[in-house]
Amino acid sequence: MKLPSIVFASSFCLLTACSSTENNTAPPPLALVKSNTFTQTSVETQQEIFALSKHVKQQLDSTFPKDGRSLQSTKGLLRFLLQNGDASLSYQSGATLTANQAYENLNANCLSLSILAYSLADYLGLEGQFQKVHIPEYWALDNGFNLLTGHINLKVSESTKQVLNRKVIYPQERSLVIDFDPNSRQEAFKTSNINKARITAMFYNNKGAAAMLKHDYDTAFSYYKAAVDIDSNYSGAWGNLGVLFRLTSDYQSAETAYQYAITLDPDNNTALGNLARLYNLTDRKEQGQAILAMLDKKRRANPYYHISLGNDAYTTSRYQDAIKHYKKARDLNSTLHDTDFGLARTYYQLGDLKLAKKYLTMANNKADFDHDKQRYESKLQALRSHTAKLIDYR
Repeated sequence: MKLPSIVFASSFCLLTACSSTENNTAPPPLALVKSNTFTQTSVETQQEIFALSKHVKQQLDSTFPKDGRSLQSTKGLLRFLLQNGDASLSYQSGATLTANQAYENLNANCLSLSILAYSLADYLGLEGQFQKVHIPEYWALDNGFNLLTGHINLKVSESTKQVLNRKVIYPQERSLVIDFDPNSRQEAFKTSNINKARITAMFYNNKGAAAMLKHDYDTAFSYYKAAVDIDSNYSGAWGNLGVLFRLTSDYQSAETAYQYAITLDPDNNTALGNLARLYNLTDRKEQGQAILAMLDKKRRANPYYHISLGNDAYTTSRYQDAIKHYKKARDLNSTLHDTDFGLARTYYQLGDLKLAKKYLTMANNKADFDHDKQRYESKLQALRSHTAKLIDYR
C-alpha cells in the first residue's frame, strides 16, 4: 500500500496513499492551482479510475449469476486478488493503476488493488467502504529515493456474517476486510473510514508524485490540481504541491502550500519537514532546525525512521552511519526484513561477505511477499557464487 509523499534521499517530499484525520480551519489557497507556470494535461476522471471494462463485467456475470450473489459467493474472487497480490505486489510509487489496469496487471499498490476490489464488489451488489489504516510512518527505498507510504484497506459488507481465512481476510459482523499488506493484517491497527473522493485524490496524488520523480512537472501539477479539485481537504496533495513549487524555485507558493497542508493535518510530519528545509533555504535556519529537532525526537521510536536514515547514509556511502541506523531499527523491531537487507548490502560494500550473507539470509527468511523472497534468493545465489570464486582463487 504503495500505495501507496515522497522523501528523497536528502528528504523533501511525500508520496502517500493516506493521511491522518484532517481539520479544515481556513479556506484553501486555491490560487496556487491556478498557476500559469505549468501547462496542464488531461488526467483520468473518477469514473475512469473506478470503471470496469465490458470484458470484466462479462466474466463476473458468468462466474456469479445475478440471482445468487452474496459475500460467500464472491469469496473465491476475493481470494484470487489477495493470493495474486501476495505473489506480485511491488508497492511502488509508479504502480498506481485504475481498476481495469489493476485487473490486467496485479503488480500494483494497495490503493490500486483496493480500488479494483471496490469496483468488483460494487458491481456484484456488495457495499464497499474504504478505510485508512493508521500505521506508523513507513519509508521504503525505491530507485534511490526514500518513499513515505501510507496504507488503506477495504471493508465489504452484506447481510450475513461469513467466516473466511483469517490470514488474508478478517471477518467482522456482516462484513469482511480485504487487506493487501500482511504486516497490516497481522497487527490490530486502528482504522477510520474515508470516502471515494479522498481515494480519488490519493490516486491523483500518487500519480503526481510519480511524474514529479521523473521531472515531468506539468503532469505532476495537473494531478495535484485534480486532487485538490476533488478533495480540497487532503493534506497530502497540498504538501506535494509545495514540493513541486520548491523544485521550480517558487518558494513563496511552496511555503503557502506547506502551511495549508499542516493546517489541515498538524501530524503531516513530511510537510513539517519540508517546511523546515524551506526555512533553511531561505535564511531562517533557527526556525528550520527547531522543526527538525522536534520531528527527530518524535520519530526516534519508529524503526522505519531509522531504516530511512540508514538508506540515506547508504546512498551517500556513509556505511558506518548506515550500520548504526539499521542496527537501531533492528533493536526496535527485529522482524523487519528491510533492516537485515540494509545491513547485508552495507556489509557487502565494506567487503564483509560473511556478514552480508548472514543478514541477507535473515532478510529472506523474514520476507512476506514472494517477489521479495525471489529478490533476496537471487542475491544470495550471486553472493554464494562470488564467495565460491574467491575461495577457488585463493
